[in-house]
Amino acid sequence: MIVTKAQPDFTGVWEMNFARSILRAPAPKRIVVKIDHHEPRLTQQIQLTNAAGEEQRLTFKYETGAETTNSVGGATAQTHARWEGMELVIESRMKTPGREAHFKDYWSLSDDGRTLTMAHRDDDLRGQISIFEKRSPKDSAAVLI
Repeated sequence: MIVTKAQPDFTGVWEMNFARSILRAPAPKRIVVKIDHHEPRLTQQIQLTNAAGEEQRLTFKYETGAETTNSVGGATAQTHARWEGMELVIESRMKTPGREAHFKDYWSLSDDGRTLTMAHRDDDLRGQISIFEKRSPKDSAAVLI
């Protein structure tokens, strides 16, 4: 009998581990991501806190196997999410004044489900790897997302 692994469920509250991450821009003070994943739909809420303590909140919605539209800083991003094996690939194209940006984010979970890796391998952020650690349900209740 062949047993196949179910695709990962990214649901949870995740906090960036800056020491384990490789960022292509100056790091903010804190990044917390709340993900609600009910295949094929996924909502990602991001709370960024800069060095001065100011917060910025972003929300992205995806649907695997379909194209979605999200807004980023006033620009529109066309996004397509799809599974490649056990990785969720979220590919976005966004036009800004003077250029077109291309992002291709590979999401994967550790075997224990406690570490979320978001890797940019072949896009405008090539080499950026964001490592997030899952917060406990008790700690997650304090997140303001």
